[in-house]
Amino acid sequence: MVGLSYKPAEKLGEFMTAEAEASPLEARVGHYYQMDGTYLVGREKVREYARAVQDSHPAHWDVAAAADLGYSGLVAPLTFTSVPGMTCNRRMFESVVVGYDTYVQTEEVFEQHRPIVDGDELHIDVELTSVRRTAGRDFITVTNTFTDAAGERVHTLHTTVVGVTADDVDPAIKAIVQNVTMHDAYALPIGESKTAYEKTVRPEGEIRIAEGGTTRTPGTPSFDDVKVGDELAVRHARLSRGDLVNYSGVAGDANPIHWDEAIAKAAGLPDVIAHGMLTMGLGAGYASAWSGDPGAVTRYAVRLSQPAIVSATEGADIEFSGKVKSLDPATRSGVVIVGAKSGGRKIFGLATLNVRFR
Repeated sequence: MVGLSYKPAEKLGEFMTAEAEASPLEARVGHYYQMDGTYLVGREKVREYARAVQDSHPAHWDVAAAADLGYSGLVAPLTFTSVPGMTCNRRMFESVVVGYDTYVQTEEVFEQHRPIVDGDELHIDVELTSVRRTAGRDFITVTNTFTDAAGERVHTLHTTVVGVTADDVDPAIKAIVQNVTMHDAYALPIGESKTAYEKTVRPEGEIRIAEGGTTRTPGTPSFDDVKVGDELAVRHARLSRGDLVNYSGVAGDANPIHWDEAIAKAAGLPDVIAHGMLTMGLGAGYASAWSGDPGAVTRYAVRLSQPAIVSATEGADIEFSGKVKSLDPATRSGVVIVGAKSGGRKIFGLATLNVRFR
């Protein structure tokens, strides 16, 4: 999510625990539109994104390996939908969710109804699904739904951000940012819509959810061999400034706090920070390396806590760990908790994956 500042989780927690209030934005909940045209998932884009999130699972890279797991093409990493989602959400934050100077990403929920593969041609919907005001802050949820050529919804992505007003942003930063951010002829400054607001809502009609994520036999361990309390082997991921610049380009996230030290510090950060979506992508790859099948995840929810600080000289080390929290014999599935730490601090407040087993 494009933004100019970052508020630590403990500060956000103060707002989240306070009594809810009414937000003037609530009247716009339900605003809906569909992306013009379709998004064609390209094989090289899948590989490019897998590289950016350091996910070496063969199903993202090798057609034969993907076919061995029953897929018709390379499997897109679980967090891949954040890339077209960011592009499609631009209009929402230019003309609907207005009145803020920037946004702070707090939570993402990925629902994988069936894995997305290269060659999929997707229709992408955008909807403002929730606004709740707490202690003077608006917590805003925008939902993207991805529908394939057969008319089946294959993926749902929920993004929750906090709207930040000018009171929390140093005015001097705005002028600096204009000189370092990529110039985009199609973008309006956040909150500066040129047209009068008019609400549009989702048209009535049947919604068909793809069943491929629950009917295909997954390439995961047998349910009978998994036990509550089983721990995933700890794994470390390294991030450099180069990794952040690469991810910025691949994902289309031009926020300079991810690559410009001066602006990061002007925004109140100790140094450049890793993208929240990048750390989520690393976490998804960590889990699929353990399970053996990235398409076996049906839901991935992450609440961000602290950012991973990436210094120019030392980079950053992120330690991932995991544990099986619960199992459901009826569906032969389970919930896995994923932990992530960097610099001795938790960067995931809470992260869970729902995984299907053989």
